[in-house]
Amino acid sequence: MIIIRPEQPDDMGTVHALNEMAFGQPAEAAIVDAIRTACPDVLSLVAVDDSQVVGHIFFSPVFVSGESSSARGMGLAPMAVLPECQRQGIGSLLVHAGIDAMRERDCPFIIVLGHPEYYPRFAFSPASQHDISCQWDGIPDEAFMVLILDDDAMAGVSGVARYRDEFDQAM
Repeated sequence: MIIIRPEQPDDMGTVHALNEMAFGQPAEAAIVDAIRTACPDVLSLVAVDDSQVVGHIFFSPVFVSGESSSARGMGLAPMAVLPECQRQGIGSLLVHAGIDAMRERDCPFIIVLGHPEYYPRFAFSPASQHDISCQWDGIPDEAFMVLILDDDAMAGVSGVARYRDEFDQAM
């Protein structure tokens, strides 16, 4: 049975290795490590199966700012599942738990740069439909998505979504 719980200090090395394995490179793991150290306002959840960490999801602050509006929400990145455990619903459990946690925190929106076939099942839609654009050039419109959690807080908010500086290392 899969249990979703907050990451504990003892999980950090395992989470680092899991992200490297899932993405086949160290960039995502390095970003998580750097942001975890520099920013206290993150959410890091793990999926545990029989005492083994098999999945991880990470949320960190994102700001949308335009000429006349701004809002602070969270960016979902990265989300990883051990390669041998993929396609078993673990990622979906992590995303649902993360969305629920963001609702509990009264977060107005979640941004994700991800697979356009995957995230719409969680009600993410292209951010461009909300006049929100990505800070990085060349990102396909359908891959840059937002989930609005508080319509009132996001009324009139549009502009460029900016992730923490640590993400620039990977882009």
